[in-house]
Amino acid sequence: MDDSQVPQEGNALFKGQRKAVYARGLDGKVRPVPSAGWQVEEIVTRQALEVLAAQAETARQRALRGEASPLEYHMYRSRMDLPLLAQSTGIWQWRVRRHFRPEIFSKLSNAILSRYSEAMGVPMEKIQSAEP
Repeated sequence: MDDSQVPQEGNALFKGQRKAVYARGLDGKVRPVPSAGWQVEEIVTRQALEVLAAQAETARQRALRGEASPLEYHMYRSRMDLPLLAQSTGIWQWRVRRHFRPEIFSKLSNAILSRYSEAMGVPMEKIQSAEP
């Protein structure tokens, strides 16, 4: 896309900020161009956030019923999925999935909980409960 075609409609999620979009200038070279975003991007982002919020609430309810560990809730609340959480912590996906089981999660060491806490930005004392 040419730099004159970079959308500038605005995106309320940016809260006045801009982002870089790569576009071709008049000289034919690709360079970053500031963009205020566009409406379609805002709609799609809002839909994705709604899906993550629904997944977090479902996981929270499962944790409160004792069917899952609070780890799954905090993962979705932190806008992560299983592969991202595994990559962020350096823990294999199958092990992270295993930690979603309450009986396994309750036995995790402070070192493992600390890795989860750091990756998701959740304090250690909150990571063991499904409270928002």
